[in-house]
Amino acid sequence: MLLVVIVCCAFKSDAQHTYNNVNSSQLNKYQDSLLILSEETFAPQEDFSRLEKNAAFIKKFITALKITGSFDYGFDSLKRISILKPSDNSFRIITWFVPLNDGTYRYYGTIQIPTSDGALKLFPLNDATNTINNPNALTTHKEWFGARYYEIIPVSAKGKQPYYVLLGWKGNTLKTSKKVIEVLSFEKNEPVFGKNIFETEKNKPLKNRVIFEYSKQNAMTLIWDKKVNMIVFDHLVPYEPKMTGNFEFYGSDLTFDAYPIVWGKLSLSENVALKNEATANEDLYKAPKKASEVIVNPRQ
Repeated sequence: MLLVVIVCCAFKSDAQHTYNNVNSSQLNKYQDSLLILSEETFAPQEDFSRLEKNAAFIKKFITALKITGSFDYGFDSLKRISILKPSDNSFRIITWFVPLNDGTYRYYGTIQIPTSDGALKLFPLNDATNTINNPNALTTHKEWFGARYYEIIPVSAKGKQPYYVLLGWKGNTLKTSKKVIEVLSFEKNEPVFGKNIFETEKNKPLKNRVIFEYSKQNAMTLIWDKKVNMIVFDHLVPYEPKMTGNFEFYGSDLTFDAYPIVWGKLSLSENVALKNEATANEDLYKAPKKASEVIVNPRQ
């Protein structure tokens, strides 16, 4: 009897190994095709052609994600897209952007959920930046305040449903860039963006997300400092007081503020010391000078 169990287990293990190899081979081929489409999307051309290439990229990417085991495939060659997975392995969020010739951007993405049978479960992210009247509103994946995320921070407490803080780059116009501290949670198994946890000023209503806007000619640091478990960022100010509210003229004053990561309210701490160097992900985000360049550095 024991021999039969051993033989059966060995057969199952070999079969699974072969199956995984077949899937990896398939996914490698898709990744090669996706890499070509991704580079073609960013090649200098008219907006229509760029968006057409991106549509072809999306179609092929979804086909690749339908392959059993795709959730654990990294698509590491696709440097223009961001794939983040929290430590609890409960989902992964995939985001990217397409630059347009007028200096604006369109954002794309999806949330992929693992399933027991390997079937595809996606929540496509629909960029509704231009139609969201209140940037502080709670939104769903159908009305998403688009960004390309580069850091994910799980926040949990005993007996509480976890939520996930996302740091993202959000190119804006020819004159300004944006960055965002977003929150993703799941309610009734549906994704929700935004959470009433940010205290930006004492005795003022809490915010659902934090948005920074600054001159495209300048840089802005926005990182998770793991040593002190805080989101640390440049304090942005206008070059002159008369420019207050005109974000084309905003930049760092060389001091840093922070949000300590705790369950519940995240209260702003001003004038903190930046303890660590840029994270590995941070070096991947930089405001592009032209459409053919990749965004890679959240210091920008």
